[in-house]
Amino acid sequence: MSELCNQLHILVREGKRFDFSMGYDEIPLNGICIMFEKGEFAHAGDRIVNIGTHTGNNQLKSRIDQHFKNENKNRSIFRKNIGRCFLNSTNKTYLPKWNLDTTAKSKKELYSNRIDKKLEVEIERQISQYIQTNISFCLLDIPSKENRLYYKARLIGTVSCCSDCTATSNWLGNFSPIEKIKKSGLWQVQELYSKVLSTDELSFISTALVRN
Repeated sequence: MSELCNQLHILVREGKRFDFSMGYDEIPLNGICIMFEKGEFAHAGDRIVNIGTHTGNNQLKSRIDQHFKNENKNRSIFRKNIGRCFLNSTNKTYLPKWNLDTTAKSKKELYSNRIDKKLEVEIERQISQYIQTNISFCLLDIPSKENRLYYKARLIGTVSCCSDCTATSNWLGNFSPIEKIKKSGLWQVQELYSKVLSTDELSFISTALVRN
């Protein structure tokens, strides 16, 4: 299992590396985003820390914006999980309120007297600064929604099942209140330890990889 994950890491690190400072001209309309984080290493290079996609058609750029730019944790579970780490290390009592989803107008009105808007703005800014400073990513160009969801699950399964893909002691995710995040070293909980990529599927990843 570790060898397959090793091959995956070597492969995707050959792809064009994007970060917050770059333009979006070369980002495909549809695909999978594979993230790396400063200070996190595995297989003799940068370690994969998050794998995500989108469900709407032609929404990859928008989805990346939701992670990196839009300061709304209810639109990005990646942002929400990072915020949980900041709060768990400094303000645990606010965690239950941070976990509330106020996307819908009815929920926003229901929870309005429980939310500290000033605090949440500060946390959102802290999250943006962290992501924009520490996260880079490569991309897979996959037009089909069915294929995107399939390969996202296989990629997560491959990385989470690898005994060599462990977080460093300094990883922010170690402050997560979610045990699955701490254990897996990934900023996600869905599809952990699911089926892994086959050799043929790894070849598909190679053809879908956005390169320089």
